[in-house]
Amino acid sequence: MKQLKGWAIVSRALNSLFTNLKASRVYLTEVVLSALTFALIYHYFIYPLSLTGIVLLIIFILVLLYFMGKIRTKELNNIINTISAIRDNKLLSVNEISLGKNLSTLQDEIKSMFLKSKTDIDNLKRLERVRTEFLGNVSHELRTPIFAIQGFLETLLDGALEDKNVNRSFLEKANHHTENLNHLLNDLIDISMIESGEMRMSFRYFNINELILTILNEQKPFAEHKGLTLDYDPVRENLKVFGDKNKLQQALVNLIQNAVKYTEEGNIRIIVTEQKQYAEICVEDTGIGIPEKDIERIFERFYRIDKDRSRAQGGSGLGLAIVKHIIEAHGSKVEVKSELGKGSQFIFRLKK
Repeated sequence: MKQLKGWAIVSRALNSLFTNLKASRVYLTEVVLSALTFALIYHYFIYPLSLTGIVLLIIFILVLLYFMGKIRTKELNNIINTISAIRDNKLLSVNEISLGKNLSTLQDEIKSMFLKSKTDIDNLKRLERVRTEFLGNVSHELRTPIFAIQGFLETLLDGALEDKNVNRSFLEKANHHTENLNHLLNDLIDISMIESGEMRMSFRYFNINELILTILNEQKPFAEHKGLTLDYDPVRENLKVFGDKNKLQQALVNLIQNAVKYTEEGNIRIIVTEQKQYAEICVEDTGIGIPEKDIERIFERFYRIDKDRSRAQGGSGLGLAIVKHIIEAHGSKVEVKSELGKGSQFIFRLKK
């Protein structure tokens, strides 16, 4: 038994020796040339080498190669283990990566790779979650008007069609839901095209007064139907801004309709303030306001502060998401200021 243990120890030692010498092959040429250069200089200029000296030199070379190979084997194993841990998602923090001072540059590169990989994985998980939520929201938003239309039509077919007191009312309600469904599908197409980069923008200078006055003439009947006033004090007559006129009209219409939807009394104002390099556009209302905790999320697709109230008011839940994309495509950002019970302001800037 002791003899077997002894052979095992010898076997491990020989295996370690050969492994480390094998690992040191990359240094073999440099070490041998350095040793021979030293030996020749010593032999010709100091004292002739004897056979013993030559043997000692060979032993020194082997010992040097062994320790160099041992260091290299340790470093390689450390690198392999670190990369394997990253691949198997066993590392939780970049601080767990340590290769030593001699490999600091490689260590920094592996840390960068780890951070990028972790970010990519987190982004993929987030996108998968968003995709799942989006499909669920779309299904729900489509189901609501479809089921309502189906219910009205079934009721009419079951006999209500002959009842003059209800048939027109049911048809009007069904028609209202088909309009909502059409708006939802149009908004889905728009946001899909914007996010995929398929929607082309046509940038040019245009008169901001003309655009806003056109929008107000279209939207005033909706505001007046709720007893609201829609106000705008024209800015400098010839003020022109740079952007896609049609897309900006869509964004402003969405903001105004949103303001009308959530304002029960008072007014909606469009304010244009001319600055040195840009024009600031503000859509202001005296509506219900937005809770501070929800302001950062209102531009998410289908996000609703009060789900039941929002659906009752109509709308696809995509209007503000479309506004955000359009304004960002113009190199700007929508700023929101709001106070509960007092109203909200949606502000963005356009280059002159």
